[in-house]
Amino acid sequence: MALFRRNLLFALLVSLVAGTAAAARITIDEGDRVAAGTVPEAARLHPDLGPAPADLPLERITLALLPRREAAGDLERLLEAQQDPASPDYHRWLTPEEFGKRFGASDEAIGAVLDWLQAHGFAVDEIAAGRQWIHFSGTAGQVEEAFGSPIHEFEAGGRLRHANVAPPTIPRALAAVVRGVLTLNDFPRRHARLARRSAARLPAVNFQGGDHGLGPADFAVLYNVAPLYRNGIDGTGVSIAVVGRTDIRLSDVQSFRSFFGLPANDPVFVHNGADPGNLGDNGSNDGQLEESEADLDVEWAGAVAPRATIKFVISKSTSASDAADLSAQYAVDHDVAPILSSSFGLCERDLDSGNDFYEGLWQQAAAEGITVFVPSGDSGAAGCDDATASRGTVRAVSGLCSTAFNVCVGGTQLDDTADAARWWSAAEDPSTHESLMSYVPEIVWNESAAVPGGSGLLATGGGPSAIHAKPSWQRAPGVPDDGRRDTPDVSLNAGAHDGYVVFQKYDPNDGTVYVVNGTSASTVAFAGLMALVVQSQQGAPQGNANPVFYRMASAQFTGATGRAFHDVVSGNNSVPGVSGFSAGTGYDLATGLGSVDASALVFGWTSAGSRRARVLPARRPAPAEVKPLR
Repeated sequence: MALFRRNLLFALLVSLVAGTAAAARITIDEGDRVAAGTVPEAARLHPDLGPAPADLPLERITLALLPRREAAGDLERLLEAQQDPASPDYHRWLTPEEFGKRFGASDEAIGAVLDWLQAHGFAVDEIAAGRQWIHFSGTAGQVEEAFGSPIHEFEAGGRLRHANVAPPTIPRALAAVVRGVLTLNDFPRRHARLARRSAARLPAVNFQGGDHGLGPADFAVLYNVAPLYRNGIDGTGVSIAVVGRTDIRLSDVQSFRSFFGLPANDPVFVHNGADPGNLGDNGSNDGQLEESEADLDVEWAGAVAPRATIKFVISKSTSASDAADLSAQYAVDHDVAPILSSSFGLCERDLDSGNDFYEGLWQQAAAEGITVFVPSGDSGAAGCDDATASRGTVRAVSGLCSTAFNVCVGGTQLDDTADAARWWSAAEDPSTHESLMSYVPEIVWNESAAVPGGSGLLATGGGPSAIHAKPSWQRAPGVPDDGRRDTPDVSLNAGAHDGYVVFQKYDPNDGTVYVVNGTSASTVAFAGLMALVVQSQQGAPQGNANPVFYRMASAQFTGATGRAFHDVVSGNNSVPGVSGFSAGTGYDLATGLGSVDASALVFGWTSAGSRRARVLPARRPAPAEVKPLR
């Protein structure tokens, strides 16, 4: 269809009030426009090479939609009722279609947006079942014509990147329907974890120099998971969705599980659109360790919940959209699993318009019964800065982690350096390679240049949100009376000294393995623990777990009952250039409620909810392309 000129007036039928019988005719004035997005911060930091070719394909652009105007209060009430054991709506989860019908944009509103997009020559790829977004594709020239947002080329780390250099705009008449354009660039979202190091050659994972590799059996000792396994609570019947943007080698997962004595249990690969291939760790994605991150996430979700089904949702990034966003959207809108783990992040300032989008996405996930885990970040209190930077610039937190509808996971480190022999045996179990002998006291993870022997900004993220208000459930001793959503909620080990063993491109003739660390490791491990909780509740999804976490912590910290949390009281997440937050009794802005005793958490879950979970109908299967990867 021919492109419409700017300032062309045309009428579209659109209903902006759900439930009205007749659609109201509105006039769209292309000259009367409002902002619907931002210029990415990365575009301001790299050399601008000038306009991109007009025919540059921009595929799978996300146009975020607003919920129905009158739906906000109803949705808030539903989410509270779904976690209230006294409510008839307790754990009555919605399907994506039910969410869309009840809270999403109306047919008329979506039709108006589709007419406008198609009038400008765009191809519509997908309309979300939850009615929170539309995917469409076009060219750089079409984007500039329709949204008034030129696309330029940039040089970043020896790679050509693309980004808009002006905020996208839309006609004012659509502002009651459209939340905005999520992104118009291909600068990749950062992983929460950047550290990876070659550690040793198998069969030993007790390393020279006093470091120790944390294997699945060691993790089970550290966080008291072993009693759950002995009671048959091992993830059976539960699925975990892992957000990804690269293929991995299935053989690495199989070798990892075989070496550590885990049962054979291959992950399911869910390809959302085009196959990205294996991006490896060769710097092709601005130096990001893509394969390392994916191997960590898939291997360790299954390490903690060894009989759970790990569904690795893989998308391919485009010149306009990051695969991390596309995979997260797919996992929620196709209800892939009752637990979702994403290891990506961006600070609230840089995420900008994406803050509203992720708040809506995780809100939909919570309404569907999905428990979402997101890392607090690896730059300490300097959440907008790269973990490898020498000095932080601003105190900030991750926008993907700071909504009220996800669990934000921080990091601790084991306080074992003074007397390692007290905690670690020199001899490993020959079948599981377990060498940790008991729980090790934990401190705040901080291996930044602010501490002796540290480097960069490597420390757990945490602090108050600059944009989100404190949710009603965030109450426990130590929670600041600041009116802000505070992060993190919980923590697990994220230190490099006792990092997580990962198999990558494993060659049995060489035997070299890697140790990785950071809050993405603690995040995916916590997702594994949540699978044990779900199994213990007859497989019933639990939705946003934070209301139960904080109820359990309040009971524990006031001496009423339970010891589910290891209260971390030492250390801070200050880094060079930015003063952070110190650990303390009860909740703190460095480690949240602390780490967990998994057995106490699982066995105390029902009493904390005050009602036994009901057996729910089977979740509908997500359409998926399942195949072995290269």
